[in-house]
Amino acid sequence: MAHGQGRQRVVIEGVRPEIDGGRFPIKRTIGEDVIVEGDAFADGHDVITILLRYRQEAIQKWTEVPMAFLGNDRWRSSFQAVELGRWRYTITAWVDRFATWRRDLVKKIESGQDIQLELLIGATLIEEAAERGNARDRQLLIKTGKDLRSKAIPDQERIQMAVSADIETMMAKYPDREHASTYERELTVVVDREKARFSAWYEMFPRSWSLTAGRHGTFKDCEASLPYIASMGFDVLYIPPIHPIGETHRKGKNNALSSSPEDPGSPWAIGAQEGGHKAIHPELGTVQDFRSLIEQAQRWGIEVAIDIAFQCSPDHPYVTEHRDWFRIRPDGTVQYAENPPKIYQDIFPLNFETDQWRELWEELKSVIVYWIGEGVRIFRVDNPHTKPFAFWEWLIRDVKQTHPEVIFLAEAFTRPKVMARLAKLGFSQSYNYFPWRNTKSELVQYFTELTRSELRECLRPNLWPNTPDILTEHLQHGGRPTFMARLVLAATLGANYGIYGPAFELGEHVPREPGSEEYMNSEKYEIKQWNLENQGSLREFIGIVNSIRRENPALQNDWSLRFHQTSNDQLICYSKRTKDNANVILIVVNLSPHHVHSGLLELDLESLAVDPKAPFQVQDLLAHTYFLWEGPRNYVEIDPQSVPAHIFRIRRRTHTERDFDYYL
Repeated sequence: MAHGQGRQRVVIEGVRPEIDGGRFPIKRTIGEDVIVEGDAFADGHDVITILLRYRQEAIQKWTEVPMAFLGNDRWRSSFQAVELGRWRYTITAWVDRFATWRRDLVKKIESGQDIQLELLIGATLIEEAAERGNARDRQLLIKTGKDLRSKAIPDQERIQMAVSADIETMMAKYPDREHASTYERELTVVVDREKARFSAWYEMFPRSWSLTAGRHGTFKDCEASLPYIASMGFDVLYIPPIHPIGETHRKGKNNALSSSPEDPGSPWAIGAQEGGHKAIHPELGTVQDFRSLIEQAQRWGIEVAIDIAFQCSPDHPYVTEHRDWFRIRPDGTVQYAENPPKIYQDIFPLNFETDQWRELWEELKSVIVYWIGEGVRIFRVDNPHTKPFAFWEWLIRDVKQTHPEVIFLAEAFTRPKVMARLAKLGFSQSYNYFPWRNTKSELVQYFTELTRSELRECLRPNLWPNTPDILTEHLQHGGRPTFMARLVLAATLGANYGIYGPAFELGEHVPREPGSEEYMNSEKYEIKQWNLENQGSLREFIGIVNSIRRENPALQNDWSLRFHQTSNDQLICYSKRTKDNANVILIVVNLSPHHVHSGLLELDLESLAVDPKAPFQVQDLLAHTYFLWEGPRNYVEIDPQSVPAHIFRIRRRTHTERDFDYYL
């Protein structure tokens, strides 16, 4: 036991939020509150003072704020994350002898007991505090102590002096903290920029965006596509690997093991004689062209994200320059990627168990740093679950120490605990199981876990109804209503979401073969020619949904998500709201793409900030219609062939209004 620890009487435990005993940081974005709770208690009946302490990690001085009593020895306080980077927080507490004395003094006075000795005890406590005060306050405290001892001053005056608010404030300013207890751990919060919390992603293969059929698309073609992407309201443009593509064992159309000379290969087979992870595929353009794309995108309110795939084609310079970074088979050849029975001969995985692991780590970090230097601040990381956890924890922390604005998205469709671990290690956003959660019960269970459990402290979901690798059975057979419904679900259940386009807005739904989630004629292996003017495009609908997201702050967070009961399990109903209840959104989606469904909603009016005794109006932001509702039970009917969802804004009547001509 450390010297003096035996006189620390306050116990602090049960602190939240805390992930794995403080092993990993929680996450917030700028302006969000960090609400901290903890249990604090001492032996006996003395009053204790409990403070929340917080600071930026690089600054040693703590800021302290009082914690409020919740009941059953539970306390709460909060601070606001106002700067990017890592912050620390903890709790400290001590037995407050003055507050205890003051409380007991009042009780003794009320019971008519003699308090002469009590006044002398109080004087002593105040005089001791004077020794801790500054020059001005010291004199005031000394005088107060002297007055409390003075028999010349009437008892009533001395009592008023002892219990006055002024002396209470002064004593709180100079407490005796010699035997204070501090929580055994300093906990950490990583503060990201807003786009880590709220973003809409659009994925495209630049090589397919040429206006000339058969010609490889370029960064300049991507620039020309920016008005189209902006018209749908996306603010992140994600492009797959932009590096040279290997020739050796290049894949052909539909993932064929052999290719023809005109086949462009998979962008994830990175590296050729032109270079590796720091080089650009010559047919896409130059570094200057890439910089221009980033600059032009910014003018449209769009940020460019690139793919980081730490793997190599057989032609990557690393294979010859750093052969020790790969696994060598008994026959002397380099081990290619496998997921039996699948083989990927066009890709060599890196060997993170190499004796040269430090050099490998530093080189891979330099890839991130290089592209940061070219203006990239968002990275979608391919298959991070196939690389060591320790590597990601080191890389992300090291990069964000100097570039706290950088965002990392983990593309890891893997086991739940592995996905959670990656989030804990520092990934800003995470892919998840949303593509395969289709029924009401599946969606409610999964999103309750994501938004109501401790997992929410570290894992920010980014919801994708489709990707170049994922064409779900639901999308294959549900037609246009399913594409619309899945878009609404992704865009409103999550504050971060994305689509792989133009495949999504054009309703691409044909699999390579029955039972497969691979697209027929996948863009991963060939250059496509998209008809963006297709009359069946969901472009306009997507633009409306993204506009609703931007105009309604309630949809820009995850944690306020609440589900409401429905009498029909083909209807799912949920809501989101802002902290001040100024913006409340209610969503109802028909999960059946083929049939009209109706039913009664059983609304939790308290979570909607609605007065159960007053009517309220709901405005359908998709159909631009209005309904007047009253009470928790309200009827809806949704035809999926029209619009398979309602996105309602709750409009409450103010106290001064006579009708619904004007709403909050």
